[in-house]
Amino acid sequence: MSDTVDFVTAEEVLVDPPLAMHVGFLLMPEYTLSTFSNAVGILRMANRLSGRELYRWTLYSIDGESVVSSAGLKFRVSDSLRSAEDLGVLIVCGGYHIKTHSTKPVVDCLRRLAKRKTPLGGLCTGSYVLATAGLLDGYECTIHWENLASMREEFPRLKITSSLFVIDRDRYTCAGGISSIDLMLNLVASIHGHQLVQQISEQFTCDRVRTEKDAQRAPLQYLIGASQPRLVDAVLLMESNIEEPLTLDEVASYVGISRRQLERLFNRYLSRAPSRYYLELRLSRARLLLLQTSIPVIDVAITCGFSTAPHFSKCYSDLYGKPPSSERRVLS
Repeated sequence: MSDTVDFVTAEEVLVDPPLAMHVGFLLMPEYTLSTFSNAVGILRMANRLSGRELYRWTLYSIDGESVVSSAGLKFRVSDSLRSAEDLGVLIVCGGYHIKTHSTKPVVDCLRRLAKRKTPLGGLCTGSYVLATAGLLDGYECTIHWENLASMREEFPRLKITSSLFVIDRDRYTCAGGISSIDLMLNLVASIHGHQLVQQISEQFTCDRVRTEKDAQRAPLQYLIGASQPRLVDAVLLMESNIEEPLTLDEVASYVGISRRQLERLFNRYLSRAPSRYYLELRLSRARLLLLQTSIPVIDVAITCGFSTAPHFSKCYSDLYGKPPSSERRVLS
């Protein structure tokens, strides 16, 4: 059996897991050490708790030389990226000044791996490197919120979201920080099941495994840039009117544009219709109330602008894959 395997969805967990998956990490200069170490930590814990080697990993740099992280710590690597073979996935670990470090040798090596059908991922700003190589074309992806606006400007055709992480076929990207934990937990779950992931998350004292539905908490100007003040005003209006939602015509009128203009702005910069964004905003507020308070579910629904419990439950289940009552049981 080959070491190279394809990831499957969580619903298609393999009964007989494959041989140890070989994960390669490309350390870019000034990479974010904590994001990288969190990712490796999940793989190490998966091996420890399962009692066997489910994963093995190799560290690469573009030239085989040691790499200095953004924290100033120097890591020795195993080899240059050109020598990488038999990889189940190659993950690019980004950090500061990523545009400067996205050189032609890096791009060429990544393109060669892509031609071999090697799955590719990016941690933190690693997704910028993949985008520069043209390896995110046709894929959904994410990046750290500080880089969202600039990346959208540089790669206007890419579908770049504000999610914590995105798994789209054979591309895996995350926003950095502790979101690399969520990405790797979901990848482990897709191959080895949720029971192992639950044990890993308990070891890491994670209260829950976040999903792709969870968005980064970031100032709006970083998500869309500073050039769209009317869009910012529209979102602020929505955030201020959760219990009694405004109509889209009212929102458009208050910010001084037409409803059609409002829809274009939301679709371009937030990748969703304004009505969908407003709904997700209300449901996100509801989820916080369910997880952090003991307010009855019906009161949470009313507080977040839903007139009936069944409608609230359906909308909540459609977005988060579970009814509000399940979130409350988690809290209990």
